[in-house]
Amino acid sequence: MKTFRIGGVHPAANKLSAGKAIEPLALPRQAVFPLSQHIGAPATPLVKKGDTVKVGTRIAEAGGFVSAPIFSSVSGKVNKIDSVIDASGYRKPAIYIDVEGDEWEPDIDRSTTLLKTCDLSPEEIVSRIKEAGIVGMGGACFPTHVKLSPPAGCKATCVIINGVECEPYLTADHRLMLEKPDEILVGICILMKAAKVNRAYIAIENNKPDAIRLLSEKAKAYAGIEVVPLQVKYPQGGEKQLIDAVIRRQVPAPPALPIHVGAIVQNVGTVFAIYEAVQKHKPLFERIVTVTGKSLKTPSNFLTRLGTPMSQLIEAAGGMPEDTGKVIGGGPMMGKALMSTDIPICKGSSGVLLMNEHEARRATPQPCIRCAKCVSVCPMGLEPYLLATCSAHGDWDRVEHEQIMSCIECGSCQFTCPSHRPILDNIRLGKGKVGAIIRARNTKK
Repeated sequence: MKTFRIGGVHPAANKLSAGKAIEPLALPRQAVFPLSQHIGAPATPLVKKGDTVKVGTRIAEAGGFVSAPIFSSVSGKVNKIDSVIDASGYRKPAIYIDVEGDEWEPDIDRSTTLLKTCDLSPEEIVSRIKEAGIVGMGGACFPTHVKLSPPAGCKATCVIINGVECEPYLTADHRLMLEKPDEILVGICILMKAAKVNRAYIAIENNKPDAIRLLSEKAKAYAGIEVVPLQVKYPQGGEKQLIDAVIRRQVPAPPALPIHVGAIVQNVGTVFAIYEAVQKHKPLFERIVTVTGKSLKTPSNFLTRLGTPMSQLIEAAGGMPEDTGKVIGGGPMMGKALMSTDIPICKGSSGVLLMNEHEARRATPQPCIRCAKCVSVCPMGLEPYLLATCSAHGDWDRVEHEQIMSCIECGSCQFTCPSHRPILDNIRLGKGKVGAIIRARNTKK
């Protein structure tokens, strides 16, 4: 069975909510929409205080080519345009909407009828995806229309659908594959047409045998689509690792992209959003979010309107356990500890993890014992101990030379370190500094 060839670890899966069907979450009293829900330029507000909006109303337009518009997930009145602390911990501009009823824009098809035929041209599909505000929903939040607009000289030969969901605890993609397989397959056909390819691979780790069986059976009716079972190994959901696992091609260091080896990778949630945008005229304003944790009463998967505070999801799953030590936005490996549970759900919000005090407590760091475990598990073939040490000492020239920008921040190094060194913390510091240096250097050219 296939997997990627460099590094990787095997954290406990803890898929506590895998058996829980997707439930629609109740509407919030107020929805908050940060204007930076994607990689690239923040969106620009189109509404002002006092304006009335419906579900599906465009409330902010893309701020550039690498950007995405934002749509209201609720109907009501704009309360203010202010700022909010998002999952990154920084205060960002945001639109606040007070909810009044649930009135949708009339052109959105709310029926459950499966629409298989798509008569649009590839260019029209990409345009509709762009206008619907769709971004990568696995967490990276890269605008999807940009991925489908390759640079000159690059041509896709296949699309790879990421149904791996290798991050422990999270089950949103798993449930989506089980409950919306037909929509996903039609979405893949639309994506293949947009990318102008005739091959698609649905990559699923073999800890989801029910999803593998279901999609394998249904994919027989669709030409060019193949389900690829993969060994369970983290971080197989990373683009470069998935490409290596599925088609045995390795993407070079930045600025090289997956398209340079002929691949376009899209998360299964993104594919479902593409189906809804193209076939149902539905922009991206809701997503599935896993709420989970060992002490949580009812780990669940909720269909959640964007802008809903995370506190509402926690309450719907049984409330905050008394022994909660940390609330994580995302999974335990790549997610980040949240400053507040009032942080709104955004396009990239895949999960809310409540870690108990025992799990959340970090062990005291000890001196490095030169075991090189961090080197052996790094999926990018880097030397994490060196990057972390040089970053801690501010040696930015060295860490840039050592390819720090290739780090995908998967956390495998810190997870495996027997001395409990804050390796990833220091590397993130270094990546931020080096990224700023590179941007400043390019600006001067």
